[in-house]
Amino acid sequence: MNENNYISNFLEMIVIERGLAKNTASSYKNDLNQLNEFCKKKNLSIFKIDEKKLEDYLSKFINQGFEKSSLARKISTYTQFFDFLIVEKIIKNNPIKNIKQPKLDSKLPVIISIKDIQNLISYSKQDISNLGLRLNCMIEIMYASGIRVSELVSMTLASLYQDKNFIIISGKGNKERLIPISKDTQNTINDYLKIRKFFFNKDKEVKWLFPSKQSKVGHITRQRFSQLLSLLADKADLQIKKISPHKLRHAFASHLLANGADLRSLQQMLGHEDISTTQIYTHILDERLKQIVKDKHPLSKVSFE
Repeated sequence: MNENNYISNFLEMIVIERGLAKNTASSYKNDLNQLNEFCKKKNLSIFKIDEKKLEDYLSKFINQGFEKSSLARKISTYTQFFDFLIVEKIIKNNPIKNIKQPKLDSKLPVIISIKDIQNLISYSKQDISNLGLRLNCMIEIMYASGIRVSELVSMTLASLYQDKNFIIISGKGNKERLIPISKDTQNTINDYLKIRKFFFNKDKEVKWLFPSKQSKVGHITRQRFSQLLSLLADKADLQIKKISPHKLRHAFASHLLANGADLRSLQQMLGHEDISTTQIYTHILDERLKQIVKDKHPLSKVSFE
């Protein structure tokens, strides 16, 4: 069996056994194909690469200014792949085990203010065309639920649950979670459903909540939604350098915490496997708790600055 077959078997294994998301699996595939091409140029089998050549290979990404997170993912991919080859008895030792992961910078997410979110939604409601109603619906669902953009665009009609006061989301690893939505968001969804048929060929029904005639996958793509969101934000003249679907997700999380939500509930709604991922927002929680102590504690005259 050649290198490509083992790469395919490894990818199949991590998708089926570990429930890896499609986008992550695609990144793993690109990482392994890049390494395999590097080995071929060196007239070397990926099964025979050693630590020194791996360091040489990874150094080019450092020199090209790759993000530390991208480099860390590559090292993680190769570590898992070589461990897989050990299990398959193709190699005896993992050549990357002594190569250290880069220390990732702890970056706080850029938070969009509640005022800017309100202005964005208010501006989107002004466009009552079919395209405008769809975009407004997508923005409201994302801000109301905090779902990932990949989860948003791939929602189906079956995602609307219990008279639409809940949405059911199939997240990473095909794990489902229920997220409550407000009455206002329900009304926005209902308004959109009245014109949804505009976005697909009427001779056949489609399962997607946000179908698209132009898209090969049958529904609006992440890239198209990001483009439309950015264009809308420019027209609305928001005080934000650059808006993105991910920033809407951050806004959902930060605004909930600032108004009293707890981390565990937020973890479940965001679909985070580990609460440590959710803890990126604890700086917001810390500020809220500090304010509570200032306002409510008998010793509130004591400075906490």
